[in-house]
Amino acid sequence: MTRIILIGYMGVGKTTVGRLLAQQLRLPFYDLDWYIESRRHKSVAQIFEEEGEEAFRRIEYNMLHELAEFEDVVISCGGGTPCFFDNIGYMNRQGHVVYLKATPHVICQHLRMARVERPLLKGKTPDELTAHIERQLREREPYYSQAAYTFEVSTMNTHHDVYQTVDRLLLMLGGQPSQQELQCS
Repeated sequence: MTRIILIGYMGVGKTTVGRLLAQQLRLPFYDLDWYIESRRHKSVAQIFEEEGEEAFRRIEYNMLHELAEFEDVVISCGGGTPCFFDNIGYMNRQGHVVYLKATPHVICQHLRMARVERPLLKGKTPDELTAHIERQLREREPYYSQAAYTFEVSTMNTHHDVYQTVDRLLLMLGGQPSQQELQCS
């Protein structure tokens, strides 16, 4: 049985890497936020706005426990998921947890380009965004660092980089890299 759980700050590429990793391993892929949205019939932003962060975190906890019981899956979690309740300990017991790590500068660039408005970043200026990310990374690092694997993703800027990242991640997890990267060159 294979269960790979990707964690890290928002904007590091958990969904992008997770999708491709699952494809390479021929496993289903689940994004925890999307799973919550499909089950609740509301966006994460709506849940935050209507019910508050505390209610969202309880929902997230329950949906994580549901998803992490699935066998042979790749799961990407929201940036805060490992930091609440005993989520990081639970994830470590359930599968291979991989912390996708990027610098604050890279995260800021990715989030500025993102098409989706993130509830916790709404209305922040670029300087406020940078300060917020740096502060949250300091707060979350003790949780993120409990992952079985830490994987640097700051250089993931092109499709070619994404394929190389997934190949390196597969090698780290004991799998075989794909030949896909060669086709993208």
